Amino acid sequence: MSYTLDKRVEGEFDEVIEQTTDALADEGFGVLCDIDIQQAFKTKLDKEYRQYRILGACNPPLAHQALEEELQLGTLLPCNVVVYETDDGEVGVSAVDPEVMLSVVDNPELDKIAADVREQFERVLNELPNA
Repeated sequence: MSYTLDKRVEGEFDEVIEQTTDALADEGFGVLCDIDIQQAFKTKLDKEYRQYRILGACNPPLAHQALEEELQLGTLLPCNVVVYETDDGEVGVSAVDPEVMLSVVDNPELDKIAADVREQFERVLNELPNA
């Protein structure tokens, strides 16, 4: 079972970051953190790495609803969306599958929230141009 929703995207890396951020915003998600793995590995390890950014996405109303149901759920938040350079030089975008992620929490009250977030992430990916 895959734990991500994935798409190959047409465009330059920085352009795809902007398009992804905009598509997330259209679905009510803000990006709380933007982790540049390439830069972190260069700075901390003196290692070269492909372009790879982790966008910590949060939809505040859904996060509030989920945390009201399961206080420790914050350990699984925010929902990560990654934009990365593939082995063949294309750009990929992957979002965590919230239904899979929340399946580790034994709380059926979260099932609808997870399904809603999954639908939103699918719409985000569908907004991005196909490679």
